Amino acid sequence: MNRAQIVEQLPGLRRYARALTGDAWAADDLVQDTLERACHKWLLWRSGSNLRAWLFTLMHNLYLNQRRGLQVVQPLDDETLATLAGADGVASDTTLDLDRCLQRLPPEQRAVLLLVTLEDMAYADVARVLDIPVGTVMSRLSRARGRMRELMEAAPTRDAKTPAPGPLRRMK
Repeated sequence: MNRAQIVEQLPGLRRYARALTGDAWAADDLVQDTLERACHKWLLWRSGSNLRAWLFTLMHNLYLNQRRGLQVVQPLDDETLATLAGADGVASDTTLDLDRCLQRLPPEQRAVLLLVTLEDMAYADVARVLDIPVGTVMSRLSRARGRMRELMEAAPTRDAKTPAPGPLRRMK
């Protein structure tokens, strides 16, 4: 493991930490703690194995240890929402609704959904990170996607005065 390999993983670690914690400062602390743990336990990493999965496992376990017993879920801060919204830096109503819906998912479903969709991890890697069978990953992902669909359909994205766009009709 060399410095360049770890540096390559930092953006993904930061994204996942921010999605988990909902706060930029807490996310930075979690990434720092993860890197510190990686340095202390570097002998446990097997050369040639998946460094990304190992680092995400360390982070996820640290997060669980830090939050053990707490059921408080913090909403994402404005900076995180702007990052998720896109390059223009403006958080849309849809992004705010997406955050609210994500926070309403059970933590185990949210973790699987974020790792698969946000971090584009393979199911086997997610299973390794979360220490669950691949079948459980697929099941949680399916339930999370279904629940997100339900929540997003129910989430108000417009004020009552603005009509929702209907299908295009041909006018004569």
